[in-house]
Amino acid sequence: HAPVIAAVDGVCFGAGVDIVTACDMVICTKDAKFSVKEVDLAIVADLGTIQRLPLLVNHQIARELIYTGRTFSGEEASAIGLALKAHDSSEDAAKHA
Repeated sequence: HAPVIAAVDGVCFGAGVDIVTACDMVICTKDAKFSVKEVDLAIVADLGTIQRLPLLVNHQIARELIYTGRTFSGEEASAIGLALKAHDSSEDAAKHA
């Protein structure tokens, strides 16, 4: 299959996280914002985040992000393994993708 690469610049909340967890590679900017926001709306992340996130990051980190809906940066996404690399600008991220 053809690889699917997500390039995130800006806000990636809820369904956006559902989509990036299904991608083969995630590139982002350092100031991108991620959140499993469904918990704040009292709904279930039903497109696969709950199943896929623990495969990408440490199980305890996945649980914390799913249970709290905490917003985290592109830098943290890279540090925990959700993103391959966090770039300084969207232009750099697009070149890498």
